[in-house]
Amino acid sequence: MSSFENNMSKGSIFKNLILFALPFLASNLVQSLYSVTDMIIVGHFAGPESMSGVNIGGQITFILTHITIGFCMGATVLIGQYIGSGNREGLKKVTATIFTLLMTIAMFLTLVMLIFKGAVLELIKTPIESYAESDSYLTVTVIGLIFIFGYNALSSILRGMGDSKSPLIFVSIACVVNVILNFIFIAGLGWGAFGAAFTTVVSQALSMTLCIIYMVKRGFHFDFKPSSFRIYKDQLKLIFKIGLPSAVQNGVVSLSFLFLTVIVNTVGGMSASAAVGAVGRFNSFVFMPVIALSMSISTISAQNIGAGKLDRAVQACRIGTIISVCISYIFFVVTQIFPDRILLLFGDDPQVIENGIAYLRTFSFDFLIIPFVFCINGLFLGGGHTMFTLFNSIFSSIILRIPVCYIFGIALDWGISGVGVGVPAASLGSLTVIIWFLMSGRWKHNTTGIKPVIE
Repeated sequence: MSSFENNMSKGSIFKNLILFALPFLASNLVQSLYSVTDMIIVGHFAGPESMSGVNIGGQITFILTHITIGFCMGATVLIGQYIGSGNREGLKKVTATIFTLLMTIAMFLTLVMLIFKGAVLELIKTPIESYAESDSYLTVTVIGLIFIFGYNALSSILRGMGDSKSPLIFVSIACVVNVILNFIFIAGLGWGAFGAAFTTVVSQALSMTLCIIYMVKRGFHFDFKPSSFRIYKDQLKLIFKIGLPSAVQNGVVSLSFLFLTVIVNTVGGMSASAAVGAVGRFNSFVFMPVIALSMSISTISAQNIGAGKLDRAVQACRIGTIISVCISYIFFVVTQIFPDRILLLFGDDPQVIENGIAYLRTFSFDFLIIPFVFCINGLFLGGGHTMFTLFNSIFSSIILRIPVCYIFGIALDWGISGVGVGVPAASLGSLTVIIWFLMSGRWKHNTTGIKPVIE
């Protein structure tokens, strides 16, 4: 076994889950500091126009990044199952294929977005006051997509192999650099949204570089030489089978939140856009423990399903869900009691705070539902059931979330509070479908077809 690998098809489920989830959680919390620090410093030193620009430009970059993470999920599941099954050759091939695929996608999307970014900003009704800031933020982050994609690919592969500690170290170093650069370029030089985007890209590039150096020095089976970048058709087919639905799912979910941005821009303009951006940064912290436990469940489930140990996968899901519920429900109580104090972290503009409180009070009911949605989906993903999660996401994001937000926010004239109602409504619908699929027993079928290697 490589020094990178941690086979979690053996030993205590609780111990494996916690030891894997904690570094992953810390890594995600640190990484989310990129966007939170940007918004806090921008809010205090650049004003609502720049806050709105960071929010709108960040939403578009968020969509592109999360589509990539969907493909990474396909690789993570396959790597986990290859380790659980003992298939060394498959492990090497899938690594080379996912690297090559994502670098190609990054270069293609960079070119496309540089050509059409203006049309996209017009399409989502970017407020005139924050248009220039949105354009600056989007331009810089699009140019840096190859670094953003690269780090996500590398960290996903390490986590699929059971190593969640190394990504934490690299992203922590990069975060410190990010905070320092934010103060220099935003607070010191007054670069606004451009400075926020520039520091984010530099920090992601540093994370990717540190990750590559570490993997090469530790004898990772992929050496990052140009000749090693190649696509294996059999692995590409599996990555698309598992990863494409996840990529489309992430794209659909992110796109639905972009539609919410359009509705918010229509309902409240620049101050509402800035408020939603601030709330979004706070929500990223709330969701991090749930996401970390969900991804841990997915990795542990993949390894155990690959090893033919379905009962251990179910146990991991059960434990992770209980922990997620406890954490998320505490956040809900705090949010309902202290919404104003949370918003003051991002600046003291009265209109932004008023809009933020109205949005946060209704949106936060999602905290009560999302632990079940994420954690049970983690179990399904471990078995490769990305087509189910795709269709469920389309149902909740497109059929439920957008119409509900429109009806309550615009048609019934509830404003930004009504927009917030759509998010928990969509999650509740998603959970209903998830429970049906769980009770049906169809999730027990391993869609990858990977079998344990008999030695």
